[in-house]
Amino acid sequence: MKKLFAQWASPGRAFLSSLLLPFLLLLTGSGAFATPPRIAALPDHSPLPSGAKAFGDGAPKQAFYAIRVYQLKTPQQEARVDSFLQYALIPALHRQGISQVGVFKPVGNDTAAIRKMYVFIPLKNLDQYVTLPASLAKDMRFLADGSSYLDAGYNDPPYVRMESILLQAFPDMPAHAAPWSGQPYSPDRIYELRSYEGPTEKLFANKVQMFNQGGEIPLFARLDFHAVFYASVLAGAHMPNLMYMTSFDNMAARDQHWKSFFDDPTWKQLVASPEYQHNVSHVDDIFLHPAPYSEL
Repeated sequence: MKKLFAQWASPGRAFLSSLLLPFLLLLTGSGAFATPPRIAALPDHSPLPSGAKAFGDGAPKQAFYAIRVYQLKTPQQEARVDSFLQYALIPALHRQGISQVGVFKPVGNDTAAIRKMYVFIPLKNLDQYVTLPASLAKDMRFLADGSSYLDAGYNDPPYVRMESILLQAFPDMPAHAAPWSGQPYSPDRIYELRSYEGPTEKLFANKVQMFNQGGEIPLFARLDFHAVFYASVLAGAHMPNLMYMTSFDNMAARDQHWKSFFDDPTWKQLVASPEYQHNVSHVDDIFLHPAPYSEL
């Protein structure tokens, strides 16, 4: 992002830079809106989530993620994308140093008019988001293993549409987690992907702070919501936006966890705080099952 700032800060772009820089800083969690007044920071001794790495002055480095959303019309398209992900893309991502790729399908996907698949890709760094397509294009094994998908004709496409979302992890959970790692696959396991849109950039930043300095993330952790990630959307179809994913043994466990959350005195105090009013304009709540070959 520093390179991006430097490019916009060139003399010929000084005026445009003055307009865009605050917004770019907001997206990366570094802008003036990122720390509203009268919100206390978490203590320095707060433990980092498993997998988090510190750098520089000890602040946690915030990871980047990509989410692909496939829209599919037929079981044949779903089967082709499944095969491509399992046997071509995920092994190729491993060769690029990317592991713990998650693949999820909405509950009731089999009977939906438009089927969907969600692919969560943890990136090594932001540059990899840009360079990954070219790197995969040079991987002969990937091209061969994924030929049915990659070489599909215009009249036999493997999907209807594909959406790409770029995200950056929240500071209080700077790296993703694999809460069910080492446990056998369960078709009943539920992953809940929630998307919160803000009415304005400033109010969106206030909701991000509610998760971090406000203490929403520690509350989820204390109540064992088995979070996979919390992140701001840097680029996507719905902006300004944040997304997070929690996971549960089954739907009944999910319902019980949320009851405990809403009944918790910490949440009641937080949601009633004048600091955090009217900071969400739209919520999407998606229930997902992991694919059998998902690594999360």
